[in-house]
Amino acid sequence: MLYLIFTLAAVIVVIAAIYLNRFGDVISKKSSLSGAIVGTFLIAGATSLPELTTSLTAVFIDNPDIAVGNMLGSNVFNLLILAAVDIYYRKRRLFQRINHKENIPSAVVGLVFLAILISAMLIPGSQSLFNVGLEMLVIVGIYIVAVKVISNSEEEEQAPLAKDYSLRTGVIGFIVAAFIVFLAGSALSISGDRLANATGMDASFIGSFLIAASTSLPELVTVIAAFKLANYNMAIGSILGSNLFNMQLLVITDVLYREGPILAAVGTSHLFTALLGIMMTLIMIYLLVRPQASAARSQWRYATPSLIITVLYFVVTFALY
Repeated sequence: MLYLIFTLAAVIVVIAAIYLNRFGDVISKKSSLSGAIVGTFLIAGATSLPELTTSLTAVFIDNPDIAVGNMLGSNVFNLLILAAVDIYYRKRRLFQRINHKENIPSAVVGLVFLAILISAMLIPGSQSLFNVGLEMLVIVGIYIVAVKVISNSEEEEQAPLAKDYSLRTGVIGFIVAAFIVFLAGSALSISGDRLANATGMDASFIGSFLIAASTSLPELVTVIAAFKLANYNMAIGSILGSNLFNMQLLVITDVLYREGPILAAVGTSHLFTALLGIMMTLIMIYLLVRPQASAARSQWRYATPSLIITVLYFVVTFALY
């Protein structure tokens, strides 16, 4: 029965995420918001709802390893999604078809967030305010500034809509799809957590990889759907934005975890997951700043950075667990 619930929830999440992206595309083209902005904040927030539910549940059952591992694991898995899509569609050269200036800030801020978390985990006796780590307050402050900077970026040219929806229909459809993602994603997370617990695996591994992969399913569908709509900025923005949003959800998790700073209560394996995120993000930044001429030769030479990201993910996962 548990397997049936997990599978059914996954299917519903996939369908809802497709409509989430479709109506997000309508909003980006019928309003003053660019595809990168819609992807970075609007869609990213909605597709991160399963991560929020999972981490809050982990806090409720007093399992901080699952809560933190879910967020960090989702971030690295999200980058793996982007790399895998880039490899699969290497003929289209995804990173050569985007407005780089709109996506570089999100990637850089994501890198800064991971560096802050690593520093907090390495420094013993983390400082806190009302049982919340000071590093979390810094992350919130940087995010607020990043929202303002990214929102002031230029609006790119938009491709025509596949179907003509009004802005009102797009907004209503987006809200409904986001609500369905929240419900189905919650069921996906909870059933996945129970399936993982039944195997007796370590909580850090469960949170960082099994649950993280499950809750990242909406991001996978969103990227593929955005790619098929030729809204490449939204495809990349949804992933980079989801990673930024996940860090804000980690802040909420720390606020609700009343035993002290949550990073002080987790295992050391999360440090390696964060370091993996640093390496993958650095390669992603290279893809965003790489001149087109350097990727103009063979398809596989173009896809080499994404291949490195993919190999890194599986090698580090195998080495840790």
